[in-house]
Amino acid sequence: MFNSMHLFRRDSADRLLRSLSLLCALAAAMILLLILVFLTQASWPLLQEPGNLLGNSWQPSKGLFGLQAMLAASLLSSMLALLLAVPAGLLVSIWLIFYAPRPLANAYSALLGLMASIPSVVYGLWGLVVLVPLLNSWFPPGASLLMAGLVLGLMILPLLMVQADVILRESARRHLPAALCLGVSHWAAIRRVLLPAAWPRLWPSILLQLGRALGETMAVLMVAGNVVQWPGSIFDPVRTLTANIALEMSYATGPHLQALYLSGWVLLVLALLLMGLARLYGGRT
Repeated sequence: MFNSMHLFRRDSADRLLRSLSLLCALAAAMILLLILVFLTQASWPLLQEPGNLLGNSWQPSKGLFGLQAMLAASLLSSMLALLLAVPAGLLVSIWLIFYAPRPLANAYSALLGLMASIPSVVYGLWGLVVLVPLLNSWFPPGASLLMAGLVLGLMILPLLMVQADVILRESARRHLPAALCLGVSHWAAIRRVLLPAAWPRLWPSILLQLGRALGETMAVLMVAGNVVQWPGSIFDPVRTLTANIALEMSYATGPHLQALYLSGWVLLVLALLLMGLARLYGGRT
């Protein structure tokens, strides 16, 4: 009798938890859908005339709302952040897991958790005060596409390493003993067995961090230079879509406001595409 009551209560708790989880998932999906609908409705007049949006010129006073240069700046700075963060993150994670002394690895892991909790504006402030003047002494004006990519790379690095640590440890648990039994070196086993086995699970984490970099506002606004132009080099100042929204939303009206809503719509669609790709790659593992 006691066992039957215990099983009944456990089943009831499981059903309640499942129902609450489903309710939270539906609520999150509904909120996201409502945001997409709102942005689509708010920017619909400009969505019907996409020709002007494909230009490089952003001059709201003249009715020019070209998003091309700012979209390129957002994509280029985010890709540059990945190019800086992914190799560095993987190499440091491999060193911490397989080569670093245990006390040092534990201390470094705690430091990563601290770095992941630092607000993005702090990264931007540090970049503005320290890195921008340093780069300005070599390649003026300092605030540039390179600086935006560097600060974004520092921001996404801790979370990327935390995710990589979990994935690499699981891959090592499954594959490393068998690889070492074949007589290969530690580094050969990591390079030829562990990384190929872990890569399908690393891709979703990388894509999610790309989405985070695309959506960052304050840090990029502080170090990118905020000039609407196609960069001729990584040392040229740029303005991203998120920075443009933050700078101009407070006073925009009419078509100008619609163009800013459209910028948000573009960013949301890009984020949804990245989430879909991450889900697709994650489902294949």
